[in-house]
Amino acid sequence: MKTSRSLSPIYMALAAASLAVVPQAWSGHIQGIIKDEKSQQPLQGALISIEELNLQLQSNRDGRFFFPEIEAGEYTLVAHYLGGSTYKERVAVATDGVTHTQIQLSGDGLEHIQVVGQHGALSNSLNRQRASDNLVSILSADALGNFPDTNISEALQRVPGLSIERDQGEGRFIRVRGLAPDYNAVSMNGARLPSPESDRRAVALDVLPADLLQSVEVSKTLTPDMDADSLGGSIEVKSLSAFDRDDTHINISAEASHDELTQNINPKLAASYSDIFNDVFGVTVAASWYNRDFGSDNVETGGDWAFDDTSLLEVAEQRDYEINRERLGIGVNFDFRPNENNDLYLRTLYSAFVDNETRNGNEVSWDEGVSEGVTGTVEATRSLKSREETQKIGSLVFGGQSRLDKWTVDYQASWSRATADKPRNIAGAEFESEFDDVLFENSQIPKLIAPDRFYNASEYELKEIEIAESSAEDTIASVQFDLTKNGLITDMPFAVKFGAKYTARTKENSENIWIYEDFEDQGVNGEQLLMTAYSGAESDYNLGRLGPSIMAAPVWNLVNSLNPDNAVDEIESTINDFTIDEDITAAYLMGHVDIDKLRILAGVRFEHTSLQTFGTGFNEEEDDFIANNTERDYEHWLPSIHANYKFSENTVFRASWGNSIVRPTFSQLAPGFLIEVDDDEIEASFGNPDLKALESTNWDLSIEHYMGGVGVISAGAFYKEIKHFIYETDLGGYDKYANFDTAQTFINGDDADITGVELAYVQDFVFLPEAWRGLIFTGNVTWSDSNAQIAWLDDGVQSRNIPLPSQSDITANASLGYENAYVSFNLSAAYKSEYLIEVNELDDANFDIYQDAHTQWDFVAKGYLTNTVTIYLKGINLTDEPLYAYTGRSNYNAQYEEYGRTIQLGIQFINM
Repeated sequence: MKTSRSLSPIYMALAAASLAVVPQAWSGHIQGIIKDEKSQQPLQGALISIEELNLQLQSNRDGRFFFPEIEAGEYTLVAHYLGGSTYKERVAVATDGVTHTQIQLSGDGLEHIQVVGQHGALSNSLNRQRASDNLVSILSADALGNFPDTNISEALQRVPGLSIERDQGEGRFIRVRGLAPDYNAVSMNGARLPSPESDRRAVALDVLPADLLQSVEVSKTLTPDMDADSLGGSIEVKSLSAFDRDDTHINISAEASHDELTQNINPKLAASYSDIFNDVFGVTVAASWYNRDFGSDNVETGGDWAFDDTSLLEVAEQRDYEINRERLGIGVNFDFRPNENNDLYLRTLYSAFVDNETRNGNEVSWDEGVSEGVTGTVEATRSLKSREETQKIGSLVFGGQSRLDKWTVDYQASWSRATADKPRNIAGAEFESEFDDVLFENSQIPKLIAPDRFYNASEYELKEIEIAESSAEDTIASVQFDLTKNGLITDMPFAVKFGAKYTARTKENSENIWIYEDFEDQGVNGEQLLMTAYSGAESDYNLGRLGPSIMAAPVWNLVNSLNPDNAVDEIESTINDFTIDEDITAAYLMGHVDIDKLRILAGVRFEHTSLQTFGTGFNEEEDDFIANNTERDYEHWLPSIHANYKFSENTVFRASWGNSIVRPTFSQLAPGFLIEVDDDEIEASFGNPDLKALESTNWDLSIEHYMGGVGVISAGAFYKEIKHFIYETDLGGYDKYANFDTAQTFINGDDADITGVELAYVQDFVFLPEAWRGLIFTGNVTWSDSNAQIAWLDDGVQSRNIPLPSQSDITANASLGYENAYVSFNLSAAYKSEYLIEVNELDDANFDIYQDAHTQWDFVAKGYLTNTVTIYLKGINLTDEPLYAYTGRSNYNAQYEEYGRTIQLGIQFINM
């Protein structure tokens, strides 16, 4: 990367920080804790300052704060917390001693600071956001109960600039500032989380129950001490700690939910317990279990339209899903504080997500495409897919902090593993037939109109059964340390920090495929081939008529009676197996200096990546398997600078310039390949282990004003200039693929860029008459615009511009809440505009597939029966918003899927 012209201010700040490590005549320390006066709960994110020295820091997650190396004397200690009164006290610092203080903060005009409920959740988040050096958005654990979110992904859709990608209506992947999930990084307790998915880096956060977390922090700008592998944002999940609370804490909830589409009742249980022993040892145990039976109805074309003089539909498929998902999450955490200068912790996580899915499908393909309302002859395929997938994530994180005389040392070692296992499953059992006089109505939600025999199981004959099994494993081990020193340059506070991190990651994928066909040659004939031998009841399908379902049991009976050795698909069972080793060595140096109200933070991070891939390809022309192993190294220097100017305690201006990277996904790097020959045409498909990492230069500006009580109004702008954008294309006929008719792979493209604006407004209304003081409003909107270029070969290199895939121009959230001592209500909405899913035809934008705009409304009502017992009612997807994707224009279906509403009723006990 070319960065020399931009480095001079960084070098100046680093030089200043380095010069500041000159020994000074410091002699004492101040240590303290800040709590809510009434509840005695610790307050995180409070601004603590020493007036005479212009030193300021924030209290950590357990309310503690540390001022090292303070010259002996008397000072004024000031504490400020949104929603609380400003606190001042005089403290005396002795030579070679530690001054201890405990701040009891009361509410500003209120009985006490509200540290629970909607007010408490917002107060916690906004205080931490205000105190941060970089641009962050924070969601506290208390906020989760204010929304009907069952996993971390769904909880994060409430954060400014964030939206989610759903699977079967449930939140799964996170998009930050409209950018695809693979462009964002996810860590838990400081350790990068591996992905159970075999082909990607993005972590499906529906694997993690929301009940296990303490907070989620989304950093939209990166400082040098953070991993650099993020374009949209870095998501840090923090699990529960006993020291987050002041005393024994118990939280138990039980819930039943009703699924409108299937009429199923589903149970959920969650519990957490934490306690502190002798003020030095803390234990937290949390568990969550949720078992959900539900379904969805789907109709899709996959973009198979022909757009000439008229619009002709070529393929349509109806799908009926029956789904069971079971989630189990367990976390056991330990904290040990042997003395006032040392903290140790052990964080553990076990999460299991079992997904059972049965899909009955009905696909029709017209000989020639037909217009709406026009009949034609179709080839019809009735199909069954039935599989169970278990995804697990396990994590161990051990670390600590030691506060020495002049330095603070943080250290951590972690190990995490994610697995995804699909035991032998029916990947496809297909029955085929042919019919005349079939038409469709409604190009957005195609409804098939067919003769009665179309729905008769005896009209269909078994053609093929595909059996599959697969497993994927992603293991990450890392070790890191950080050293920090605080001090003064003349009268200017400073800090210098440096550290290193080593991460070893291994991604493995294994797949086996069996294809059963030519059944008559294996003694299967007559009625055994008719679908009547496998059919069950009529499918419960709300988008038209689907016909009789196909049962899994008789399919398995047939498969188990046949010789599997004759059905092995050796090619597909080999080329999709791979191992990818990725080792990352990182080091950084950074420093900040406070010049009156301005803080300048600057530094540089270095990351060296060592990549090895192991896989196998198949060349049909040579009828042989070929090992394809690669090895390469690359490195990045990533400087950044952040400026933070406080017009007052409540008004903050931020500006930053920095660099980040995103490494290719594992499917893009996969070394397997397939070369096929058909009528003298050579076709190939393969991954590309030689891909460069995406590089981004990022500019951010923002201003935040924190209002009385709990409130903020903020505005920000960002611009990202991206190099080595990765996209899929056909290289057939070009360069070393000149003899290929098709060579489908991934390559680095031209530059891309994204520009955006973020606005947010949060306000409690404590200034209104008493009856209205419980109102709380939150709202945010992000506008962004991206531009990327893709290219293809057609009488020379041709190109066109597209938006970045999965990037919405508008993301918005809003909620209106009310709470008092007896009840709490919250109505919320999450919106994202349409975004590009897939480029079907490189040279024709009419075939680009977009997901349509989506708005989801949710509602929560709570009644406080006692100080410890709460009942609640939650409504999810109140307007029955479907998923809709279209081809080129919004009236041409690519996919339509509906899920229905979900109602949850529960009871919760929390000791106070």
